[in-house]
Amino acid sequence: MSATAEFSSGMDFALIGNCQTAALVDRRGRIVWWCFPRFDSDPVFSRLLAGDEEKGFCEVALADLAEVKTEYLRNTAVVETTLIDSRGGQVRITDFAPRFELFGRAYHAPQIVRRIERVAGLPRITIRVRPTCNYGQRIDEVSVGSHHMRYIGGGAVLRLTTDAPLSYIASETSFPLQESLNLVFGQDDPLREGVDETCRRFLERTCDHWREWVRGLGVPFEWQSAVVRAAITLKLCAYEDTGGIVAAHTTSIPEAPGTARNWDYRYCWLRDAFFVVQALNRLGATHMMESYIHYFTTIATRDTTVLQPVHGVVPFTDLSETTTPALKGYRGNGPVRVGNQAVEQVQHDVYGSVVLGATQMFVDERLPRMGDASLFAELETLGDKAWKFAFEPDAGIWEYRHRARVHTYSVALCWAACDRLASIARRLGIGDREMFWAARAGAIRERLLTGAWDEKRKALTGAMGSPDLDASVLLLAELGLLPAEDPRFRSTCQVIGRELKQNGRIMRYMAVDDFGAPETAFLACNFWYIDALAQIGRRDEAREIFEGVLVRRNHFGLLSEDIHPETGELWGNFPQAYSMAGIINTAMRLSSSWEDAWLRG
Repeated sequence: MSATAEFSSGMDFALIGNCQTAALVDRRGRIVWWCFPRFDSDPVFSRLLAGDEEKGFCEVALADLAEVKTEYLRNTAVVETTLIDSRGGQVRITDFAPRFELFGRAYHAPQIVRRIERVAGLPRITIRVRPTCNYGQRIDEVSVGSHHMRYIGGGAVLRLTTDAPLSYIASETSFPLQESLNLVFGQDDPLREGVDETCRRFLERTCDHWREWVRGLGVPFEWQSAVVRAAITLKLCAYEDTGGIVAAHTTSIPEAPGTARNWDYRYCWLRDAFFVVQALNRLGATHMMESYIHYFTTIATRDTTVLQPVHGVVPFTDLSETTTPALKGYRGNGPVRVGNQAVEQVQHDVYGSVVLGATQMFVDERLPRMGDASLFAELETLGDKAWKFAFEPDAGIWEYRHRARVHTYSVALCWAACDRLASIARRLGIGDREMFWAARAGAIRERLLTGAWDEKRKALTGAMGSPDLDASVLLLAELGLLPAEDPRFRSTCQVIGRELKQNGRIMRYMAVDDFGAPETAFLACNFWYIDALAQIGRRDEAREIFEGVLVRRNHFGLLSEDIHPETGELWGNFPQAYSMAGIINTAMRLSSSWEDAWLRG
């Protein structure tokens, strides 16, 4: 890529992290987003949302820049960027968050490391470090020590430990790079060993960790590199201390240009449980899957009247939604939100999502501690709520802010809660509870299929008694509510493919909502459509559409939440766990088997 090329064509950021902290690096090697010390903290690097203001970033600027090359090191979460000047001088920047085994446990401190190396010539660089606090405000104080700088603001301290000239960093002075330099950002603790030795060792061990983790994954024969990158990214969305998995690492990247449809996605939605557990199970990432199940069952089994649909990485923290004036927004699209109003909403699908995810505990013999009668009894309380609220209006999976309906998907998930409880009871040998939950599931199913079917449209619609189509009903066969060969499901797929498709992309819905008509396609819906096509026998078409989605991944192989059906540009929060799980689940479904594709030629 030349220095004059467009660096913001799409959402060309790489994610680095260590399951404790995470940051975004752009194609010039600038760190433009980093919430410190954890995923939902104040961003000390906030350039991503600063509009045209040059603040909130860390940059290694090369004089006379002519070309940039950047990529992940294969099968790792480490990014390598090479800057080349017009005289052939080259600088290599390696960005990562340390993660490896130390004293029998994972070392994953809230740190990010930049290693800066001269590759050729005598390149001249400028190191610019401009953190912010309180969501885009100026740092209160900067102090310089012997080998470190401290940035103080918002009641927090960010420490930079380095072997680079501190005076040059403080004054942003240009200097020739003659030897390797290192920047370590993190908590206000000194390193125990020399900076260069520490960073060199951290890099080597971090690469080893990721490559070893990837070696243990189950991947399909086809699309292996895409699935591996999606798996690493999904793991980087996991906050290991509690097991929570965030929907994305950013806030307020809008669904489309010029819209106020922007939300804070640095939190954990219970509705994601089914899809994420499915992806982790298929990958064989059992440790991560088990931690995630413990996270959402810990929340769901707490005695509350109505289950809160979204939580922080630490459950039950305050997520009240506010806006911050100090950041102008992604490409100037504001407002920038902190917290999410969805925490106040009623979403009845969450009961089924949790039970679906927790069902894995009762069937997966790989797990050291499987589900038992006591966990089943706790899940039954969720089933009682699913039965009680199944046909009560809610905000739905799309979180309408000013409209409540009896949404088909919410009812289907309430059915799934009862249906899976019957299956669990059968597995545990509790015959009376099996019959009890099977009867409830049957009653919900019958009423749902009658009320959601629109005879005029020949389709299952998005809400009971409404003619509006909704892509979420594409999941009914996946859930087991209907067999894929059922004429009603096949007809629904055809109608959605005809009426919700724009320029080859499936929209969530086309009806006007709280903010007008949607402009972009939710990527997860496209994976649901592909899966549905495969289920009804249109496999070749499904593969073609899947390939068309994969080519829209960014330079680093990542996807955000939405895609513009006309421009192909990525929008929405990034990287989106839903989208990365979609890559994994759909690739697993569509790929040729290893036996057919390789062993049998």
